[in-house]
Amino acid sequence: MTQQQALKILMLSPLYFKLATVERMQLIKEYCRLYVEVTKIPKNREGNNQ
Repeated sequence: MTQQQALKILMLSPLYFKLATVERMQLIKEYCRLYVEVTKIPKNREGNNQ
């Protein structure tokens, strides 16, 4: 996920606009990091149905 995509999603929340600019940037980076972590396929599920 790009930072622009994360921004579009986060801007849907009125709480996003209550944050300071630095906090917004931190939130965007954290959102992207968590997205990558959550969308990873666990190694034991890459075709191994054990």
